[in-house]
Amino acid sequence: MTDMLTVLEVIKKTTEFFAAKGIESPRLNAEQLVGHALRLQRMQLYLQFERSLTDSELEVIRPLVRRRGAREPMQYIIGETDFFDLKLKVDRRALIPRPETELLLELVTARQITPPDTILDLGTGSGAIALALARHFPTSAVTAVDLSAEALALARENATAAGLAERVTLVRSNWFADVPPALRFDLIVANPPYLSAEETAEAAPEVKAHEPAAALTAAEGGLADLRAILAGAPRFLTAGGWLALETGITQHAELARLAAEAGFKRTESLPDLTGRDRFLFAWRE
Repeated sequence: MTDMLTVLEVIKKTTEFFAAKGIESPRLNAEQLVGHALRLQRMQLYLQFERSLTDSELEVIRPLVRRRGAREPMQYIIGETDFFDLKLKVDRRALIPRPETELLLELVTARQITPPDTILDLGTGSGAIALALARHFPTSAVTAVDLSAEALALARENATAAGLAERVTLVRSNWFADVPPALRFDLIVANPPYLSAEETAEAAPEVKAHEPAAALTAAEGGLADLRAILAGAPRFLTAGGWLALETGITQHAELARLAAEAGFKRTESLPDLTGRDRFLFAWRE
């Protein structure tokens, strides 16, 4: 009979396996995955390092380790992620919400002092932006749009879990195409596809092999969807309303030109945490 493995031994073996697979921060990944499998918080995990694992516990851990070794994102394996004071279900139906998008919302909520009456989230995916804004602005009516029926189903599950299903209206639409034409919004927020095909091809395996390609890559060198949003937004904005976009880092000169062409009176580019232009704000007269 072989000796039983302790929690620490499994973490060390998993760390070595992840490192060989090229996974960034392999020890942290190993601890997160083993903790998730054993339903232990990180400190609880540390306190049980010397405990021997049962065969049934190892049977839970092994397939999760194989999935992560195949470079499936940790968030998909665990099935949830934290985002702007929300805990969101995440899976292959939508992109995993990123820290950059949390920063976008921090910038938006810092600028939008008065709660907007109406908000539109274009390309809602998991519902992250729409639900975060609905939670932050409890008096605002929020509409969330996505072309993917699967993504909308995920957003609906997250809205229900967050107790926000009555506050957020979900609409299946290719950007503005099926948004009711009489609606007007004080604030439109979008994190659309903005990577070029070449950028997607160079992305980490977790991204290009597992997240939905349609939510990552846009035609015209990553500009096609941003172009459509800038062209369509003024008709759906109230007087003085504004548009907040997450974008690629090399696109801002062209986006500013497109915004002026669409009739926006003013634009502003803002950097991400690396200091590169990532967000574009545009105001309608």
